[in-house]
Amino acid sequence: MTMLHYAVQRLLHAIPILAGVSVLVFVLVHMMPGNAIDMLVPPDAPQELVKRLMAAYGLDKPLHVQYLHWLAMLVKGDLGYSIATSESVARELGRALANTFLLAIPAAALGFSVGTLLGTAAAFRQGKLTDKLLSAIAITGVSLPHYWIAIVLVAIFSVSLNWLPAQGMGFEGLPGDLQQLGSLVLPVVALSLIPLGVVGRVVRASVLDVLNQEFVSTLHAKGLGGGRIVVHILKNTLPSVFAVMGMQLGYLLGGSIMVETVFNWPGSGNLLYQAILRRDVPVIQATIVVLAFFFVLMNLLVDIAQALVDPRIRR
Repeated sequence: MTMLHYAVQRLLHAIPILAGVSVLVFVLVHMMPGNAIDMLVPPDAPQELVKRLMAAYGLDKPLHVQYLHWLAMLVKGDLGYSIATSESVARELGRALANTFLLAIPAAALGFSVGTLLGTAAAFRQGKLTDKLLSAIAITGVSLPHYWIAIVLVAIFSVSLNWLPAQGMGFEGLPGDLQQLGSLVLPVVALSLIPLGVVGRVVRASVLDVLNQEFVSTLHAKGLGGGRIVVHILKNTLPSVFAVMGMQLGYLLGGSIMVETVFNWPGSGNLLYQAILRRDVPVIQATIVVLAFFFVLMNLLVDIAQALVDPRIRR
């Protein structure tokens, strides 16, 4: 199977997944108690006003009609308007995603690089104190909840030491100086610990598996340097490591609701949290579907990258 054929096949597989996500999101959102109209008008508002608002937002139609209308708008790229703010959902979500990317990309770079280093070092020191220490760090990163880590970091570095800001961005767009850059440190560290732990454990297991293969002994017998052998070993671990990295990056791009809430970071997770509180159906639906799209896209890119690294996957 050619690379192009494989990529097209994976792309076609992603379409029904996204369609299924849209149905699931629509059904679950409409199972929530209450609606945004209840949040807009007082409890003693006239029923005529409530009915007019329901009709204006199309909430008085049957669910299947609402879904088909929303799906048609979604296919055209129209995410609708927020019921709570009357602002374009695409504009709100675009700003929130940009802020989430500011956290997710550095957190992924930090977690993946440190996790790879720790996992590789632990594998080469298997059974020794270094291995146990690095493995304990990886397990801790996986086990501790994001939001708890975020609260502890705020308590230590913001409240006790007063070194870093506790909440908010303090800037728009990209940080322009060290003070603004400080707003990124705590949320990035909090978000990076889980991918660090997951990648570290996977890299350790993959490297140990490769070390037990015969070609490693052959490389040693040929007198190849230690650094070049490590490169060969890491190259053979790439398919499995890529898969985990893709999933973790998808989670990070999806935003962490609790971490963004703790740091009052105006990202996609915080936007979704506020929309849920306000029962803002258009924002909830659009945010979840767009985040699901990014997750599926990341897995698609990882599948293609794996096939490029290991052509056997395309068979």
